[in-house]
Amino acid sequence: MSDLRIPDLEGKTYLVTGGSIGIGAAVARALGAQGAAVAVHYHENKARAEAVASDIQKSGGKAFLVGGDISQGGGATAVVEAAAWHFGRLDGLINNAGGLVRRRPLVEGDDAFDATVFELNAHSVVRASRAALPWLKKQGGVIINTTSQAARNGGGSGATLYAASKGFVSTFTRGLAKEVVKDRIRVNAVAPGLIATAFHENNTPPEVFKVQEAAIPMGRAGTAEECAGAYLFLASDALSGYITGQVIEVNGGGLMP
Repeated sequence: MSDLRIPDLEGKTYLVTGGSIGIGAAVARALGAQGAAVAVHYHENKARAEAVASDIQKSGGKAFLVGGDISQGGGATAVVEAAAWHFGRLDGLINNAGGLVRRRPLVEGDDAFDATVFELNAHSVVRASRAALPWLKKQGGVIINTTSQAARNGGGSGATLYAASKGFVSTFTRGLAKEVVKDRIRVNAVAPGLIATAFHENNTPPEVFKVQEAAIPMGRAGTAEECAGAYLFLASDALSGYITGQVIEVNGGGLMP
């Protein structure tokens, strides 16, 4: 992707939440390689965020690190404001931060666990988007949300609440797209399928992961880098200027809705 050039991304400013690892890191690096200024958000992985920022700068982009727990109260708002004020503008918000928390059957959960899952995966997207809108309205821009294949198929074992929270993100994407289209803001989402990242390293037993891989028509899991192109496409008005309210599935054929 280092040879790919999308001219209208150069000089633009983006915030990538959860930008220190996995898909977020791949997207942040890909935007930086296009000459964009990228605010790399992290929560606990500052060292990895620093490595991402270094790669962005080496490839010709600009980088700014912004830490914070976006699942807590005003955390998402604070992260957005810090990024926007640092660069003086915001052209795009990539709501990527999220996670399974842990696999737990519904009957074993409680209100506190339920709230943790939804605060991280759903409410943070609402809060970050709300904070970003005044900045995006100044010149138009994009919001790109990371949802999941789980939003359509209900997720794997012990992931019912995670899947439901991602279903919220997919629906929120469509609703917000209608609400802000008049402000020249496009809102779309990317739905990764089985991707070889820390998400599965931490939550999916290797033998289960192999079974899931075998069910994919392409015969393997995807990589974070293979997801990044969908985000670049949706960020570019030149490539996707007439696309809003859509969810792009990136899953190797594992789900064909």
